[in-house]
Amino acid sequence: QVQLVESGGGSVQAGGSLRLSCAASGYTYSRNWMAWFRQAPGKEREGVAAIISGGGSTYYAESVKGRFTISQDNAKNTIYLQMNSLKAEDTAMYYCAAAVRAGAWYDPGVFGSWGQGTQVTVSS
Repeated sequence: QVQLVESGGGSVQAGGSLRLSCAASGYTYSRNWMAWFRQAPGKEREGVAAIISGGGSTYYAESVKGRFTISQDNAKNTIYLQMNSLKAEDTAMYYCAAAVRAGAWYDPGVFGSWGQGTQVTVSS
């Protein structure tokens, strides 16, 4: 059974930085791809960034390009999300997810395993 455990969330002021981690067990990340999603109160879950193993190709939502960086550590079966220049609109619960089928990286339906989430709060 796949287990994803996020960590690293917290409260920061606008302009600050946070680094999220997602440790995967029961899932061979090196053979697949993973992503970060976020969901703010009253809003739909949206894709933030994704990373594909092998070539390490990455994808980002337009709203976070240039500020967020997704990376991987295959040896630790862990992905990270470095978030810089945080804005109040980045406030949300952030989830790590593992893909189980082909599809658009930002489509939650592509992902079959989800972590419990880690809260990120940015004050302006």
